[in-house]
Amino acid sequence: MRVKSDTTPRTRTRGQQVIESERVTEIQQALIREHYMTGEASGSWDADTISAMQKYQADHGWQTKLTPDARALKTLGLGPDYSGAINAHGANFAPPPAADNISSSRNPGFAAAGVNQ
Repeated sequence: MRVKSDTTPRTRTRGQQVIESERVTEIQQALIREHYMTGEASGSWDADTISAMQKYQADHGWQTKLTPDARALKTLGLGPDYSGAINAHGANFAPPPAADNISSSRNPGFAAAGVNQ
């Protein structure tokens, strides 16, 4: 017979719990550049940083309860960096050819279904 040692359900904390010091410094530098903070970036997610981020988000009409908002980070120039992505350099983002310009030999499935006819 199996005996339970603990009957209380365990809750699992999810999501990011702490912002790394380097990231906080980047955020603070951006907030200083945008005149929402003064002084030097400390790398500490302190009350001044939280207040500045909430003010920045409120000024843009975004939520201020949870910080930082992804939209705020993007507009501060701190969004994701895709410069190292496999298709970032020399990618061809030309629109695809029109459906009537695709020959039925290139798309036999579509031609058989009568899509390109």
